[in-house]
Amino acid sequence: VQLQASGGGLVQPGSSLRLSCTASGRTFYNYAVGWFRQAPGKEREFVAARSRNGGSTYYDDSVKGRFTISTDSAKNTVYLQMNSLKLEDTAVYYCAAGQGVITSSLRTPDRYAHWGQGTQVTVSS
Repeated sequence: VQLQASGGGLVQPGSSLRLSCTASGRTFYNYAVGWFRQAPGKEREFVAARSRNGGSTYYDDSVKGRFTISTDSAKNTVYLQMNSLKLEDTAVYYCAAGQGVITSSLRTPDRYAHWGQGTQVTVSS
């Protein structure tokens, strides 16, 4: 499956953005999908994920209550709605998909076989 991430941009603190991750080649239905981010000089970190078939969602504590992961099956797209953005949310955001990712591994980047190219999110006043 090929992934295309989009929707990043430059926004002020408190603003919202919606990132999209569109799959081609395969449907997302049988894949766990995760969002990760990487800031300059830092390791890639987990942001949010949904389990295979979209049954459950998971969030890092730093984004819980502000970010929401959702799926539009008709468009084969997974979204990351980001509200109340903070300066520390600035990073390149990546979406990833994997068929064999069990719940306990959803937060682990190397469990995902497929990655999008990344989209830059900059929060600045």
